[in-house]
Amino acid sequence: MKKLIIVLILFVLILQNINVFGGKTDVSNKQADIISFTDPTIEQDALGTYISFKETQYYLHIPGKPCLPTYIVTYTYPFGTRIKEVTATFQNSVDYQLQAPLKSLPSPVTAYQNKIISLDAEQLEYQKTNKYPATITYVVDSGIKDGEHLIFLNVYITPFTYHSIDDRVTMYHRVILDIALEESILPVSFPDEFDLVVIAPSTFSEAIQPLIDHKNSIGLSSFLKTTEEIYAQYPGIDEQEQIKYFIKDAIETKGITYVLLIGGRNGGVFEEKWWVPVRYANLDDGYESSYISDLYYADIYNETGEFATWDTDGNGIFAEWKGFRKDILGLIPDVYLGRLPCRNIKEVRIMVEKIIEYETTDKDSWFNHMVVVGGDSAPGDQYYEGEEENKQAIEYMKDFTVTRCWTSDGTFTGQTDVMNAISQGCGFLFFDGHANPASWSTHPPNDQETWITGLTVFDMPKLENGNRFPVCVVGGCHIAQFNVSLLNIIRDIIEYGPIGYFMKAPYKFYHMEWVPRCWSWQLASMKEGGSIATLGYTGLDWFAVGDEDGDGIPDCNQYYSGFMNTHFFKNYGVNNMTILGQAHTQTLIDYINTHPPMNFELDCKTVQEFVLLGDPSLRLG
Repeated sequence: MKKLIIVLILFVLILQNINVFGGKTDVSNKQADIISFTDPTIEQDALGTYISFKETQYYLHIPGKPCLPTYIVTYTYPFGTRIKEVTATFQNSVDYQLQAPLKSLPSPVTAYQNKIISLDAEQLEYQKTNKYPATITYVVDSGIKDGEHLIFLNVYITPFTYHSIDDRVTMYHRVILDIALEESILPVSFPDEFDLVVIAPSTFSEAIQPLIDHKNSIGLSSFLKTTEEIYAQYPGIDEQEQIKYFIKDAIETKGITYVLLIGGRNGGVFEEKWWVPVRYANLDDGYESSYISDLYYADIYNETGEFATWDTDGNGIFAEWKGFRKDILGLIPDVYLGRLPCRNIKEVRIMVEKIIEYETTDKDSWFNHMVVVGGDSAPGDQYYEGEEENKQAIEYMKDFTVTRCWTSDGTFTGQTDVMNAISQGCGFLFFDGHANPASWSTHPPNDQETWITGLTVFDMPKLENGNRFPVCVVGGCHIAQFNVSLLNIIRDIIEYGPIGYFMKAPYKFYHMEWVPRCWSWQLASMKEGGSIATLGYTGLDWFAVGDEDGDGIPDCNQYYSGFMNTHFFKNYGVNNMTILGQAHTQTLIDYINTHPPMNFELDCKTVQEFVLLGDPSLRLG
């Protein structure tokens, strides 16, 4: 009888420690971290006062706010951990009197209808009578790092209180963080059966099979899942959500880490048709209200490990941000994802052949060479933004020889200079300037009226780089807007009339949305020459100018698209990420960790629109 009682007690205890949904239980825990800061450096110039301290990493770049340095720390935990609360105690305060007000952070800029534009300047002045207290904010999300699924906790600490009414700051030299969390007794783990899944319509299956065979032969376990199979087997409010639910299932039952979507636009006039559908992010930046975001398919889990719908208010509008309507998104990818937006079987065969050739041929004679193209993206400040980003990328790629095409030194005067440089062969190609879906260009120094075109979709067939395919990163608006189509001519003439299409605003013909392939996809999908993959922006590309945070580093390299462009090269050249999708994904994570995307619309947009048109499992070099 005693044995029976003991068994019953043990059985009850076991039941109390089993979560019927996940087979695990959570244990409350606390983590403490003490962070100390050195004395600040206070500098003044004609623009105002700047503050920094040794531990400064970034200024949270939110227009209209005082320029206060911020310390950022990222913690990672096993998948399944729940962060309940993060609190801070600010200690060891010291007051500092300023001789002039703090400079407010400026607006980012972009090019729109051939003009450099920014946000309304009247919205950028902070209230000089307000007190801006020391703050701690934090963001939690799930994501992938080095192939492992983790929970990320990003903590942003601004250890200053700014008393703007009398130009005084109080700095707290010590901060105690308390992190309350629930740890899983039984850590969540995923199987290790497959590495890569290719998602494509059945029409492309036969053309894709050689790629599947190739990936398996080099040790990357791969399989094809057709869209027709997904639509028949998985739930969802539309085809996009069905595909996303399949990816979630493939992670949990097969252990995939790479997802390659093969399929682009397949017709449609007023309602686009797709071989593999796209999700539009509905963030309104004042100049466009939506743009393609393939990040939707990579951001599988939210901060609690549940399915990330991208529609947190449930109104059927995905990734919405307009006025007070705002979906709360984490955005850290949970898989390495890329797309080949092939429109037909011919393009599928071209890309399959290029990928196999790239991964099986010797590249010693040309791979360690890099071509950079840039100029003065925003004439009027002390920097030539495109060239500054080029310089930063070159610094990260220390083992590479470089061909520079710059407007400042006469090495870039037109298309011929760029085409000759690319035709010599290179492992990496980096453009930074202005663009539309068909063309890339920039300015000579301090000359906003003159445009120098570097490369257009109409020039690309003349490239002579053969099978020396570079990975191309390109900064410029709509350069990777892969929903373009000749059918858009019909759509826009019906909507705007011939006059609005050709002769007056909005001049839709000159948006170049009627070309058969966008610039990025045209470069990648060429049978001879071109790139092996292109990374670019599906919407307006916003960037920073000057050195408004006063740290001596061009802001174009620290914020918005410039951060994204240059950090891709950092992840390859410094952090040794030699798998294309890992370098792309880590670049997104680096941006999210340092520029919280739910704080400011254009940080969110920069992450959502930076797309990889290529194979995420591609081995570089």
